[in-house]
Amino acid sequence: MNKNYVLVRPLQTEKTNAMLLKHHRCVFEVHPDANKTEIKKAVEELFGVTVLNVSVVSRRPIDRKRQGRVIGRTKGYKKAYVTLAEGDKIEFFEGA
Repeated sequence: MNKNYVLVRPLQTEKTNAMLLKHHRCVFEVHPDANKTEIKKAVEELFGVTVLNVSVVSRRPIDRKRQGRVIGRTKGYKKAYVTLAEGDKIEFFEGA
């Protein structure tokens, strides 16, 4: 898989910002077919950092219900928790 298609977007929330400060972990939404080695190579090549660990979590689609009826679904996605080396940082996460 092409490294430009592996990472979909960074996920920035209060929880992920706290993880970045405390544990040097960034969170990305990734392509559903990407595996840990592809994610690691893509982050290292695109941002020039050293990746120590990659954890992957798949979020399943959720039914949206109103009065007991299913009226739609949210889309599922796959996200990766990327642990960076101690001195490394990704610039677009630093401004948050």
